Amino acid sequence: SVDFPDYADLVCQKITDLDSRGVLICGSGQGMAMRANKYSHIRAALCWDLTTARLSREHNNANVLCIGSRLIPFGTAIEILNLFLKTPFAGGRHENRVQKLSQPC
Repeated sequence: SVDFPDYADLVCQKITDLDSRGVLICGSGQGMAMRANKYSHIRAALCWDLTTARLSREHNNANVLCIGSRLIPFGTAIEILNLFLKTPFAGGRHENRVQKLSQPC
C-alpha cells in the first residue's frame, strides 16, 4: 500500500508536453487518473479495453494511460499499452474539443 498520488505526481512532473507519454497503474486506475488530471498539461485516460485506449488517443489526445491492475489481466494491459502508444491523435473535428479540455473551468 502506497500513497498513489505521490507516484502520479512524479510521472506528471516529468511529462512536459502532449508529445510525451506516461503510464500510471493502481488498483482501479481511477485514483491515478483523478490525480493526473489535476495537471493542466495532462490528459489522463482510464482505459479498460482496446476501444477506450484507441479512442482516448484518437479523439482526446490523451498523453497518460491509467490502468487498474486489479481489474485488467496483464496480457490485456500490455495490448492496451501498445495500442495507446501507437495510436495518433486524429485532429480535425476533435481539435476544438481537445483545446477546451485544457481550459480551466
